[in-house]
Amino acid sequence: MSSTVLVTGAGGRTGQIVYRKLKERAEQFVGRGLVRTEESKEKIGGADDVFVGDIRDAAALAPACQGIDALIILTSAVPKMKPGFDPSKGGRPEFFFEDGQFPNSFNLLPSVAAAAAGVKHIVLVGSMGGTDPNHPLNSIGNGNILVWKRKAEQYLADSGIPYTIIRAGGLQDTAGGVRELLVSRDDELLKTETRTIARADVAEVCVQALQIEEAKFKALDLASKPEGAGAPTSDFKSLFSQVTASF
Repeated sequence: MSSTVLVTGAGGRTGQIVYRKLKERAEQFVGRGLVRTEESKEKIGGADDVFVGDIRDAAALAPACQGIDALIILTSAVPKMKPGFDPSKGGRPEFFFEDGQFPNSFNLLPSVAAAAAGVKHIVLVGSMGGTDPNHPLNSIGNGNILVWKRKAEQYLADSGIPYTIIRAGGLQDTAGGVRELLVSRDDELLKTETRTIARADVAEVCVQALQIEEAKFKALDLASKPEGAGAPTSDFKSLFSQVTASF
């Protein structure tokens, strides 16, 4: 039987790929999407299985979550550049979070857990760097975004719901399926030269996690070797079996 899977953040660059992969595998999945705006819904085709709602509002989430078997969460707070920056004058741009879009409101999961009661598996996509409170990303808009992502991950790990936490390296808009994927923990990959990964590969790992028992109750850092270095990963059961960390 096919599993019904909701992708939150389906209008984002990685979310669109996950949503498309689910739709392409109709024999295995019934894919749904959740986006923030009608504009985002139209951008990914405007199908009836794409819902518009706020991930922080359990009541608004309820229709999208009704009857789902699994959930892939790709929603995140997104900073905006302050107007007036002139790159010709040097310096660095400043960023801010709009009202209601601050990371501390976006990256906590109670509303999701409430709306998705009974869900069999949640895949949460985050970022590497969360072990370092002084990571440069935390200074953007004074948002401490990685701190709040880590709190969301801890909430999920403590929830009792089967989960897979994927902390991706630097995301690249390149082809997937052509690199050897690497998994680790505690930001160890950030100390190496292999700190990036294609969005398409992150999307594939999300979808594979739903099908492989070894992916459950696991948290992993994810990156890849450069294209041409090593064999492209195809055995995802083996990949998840390398992971021993639950957080």
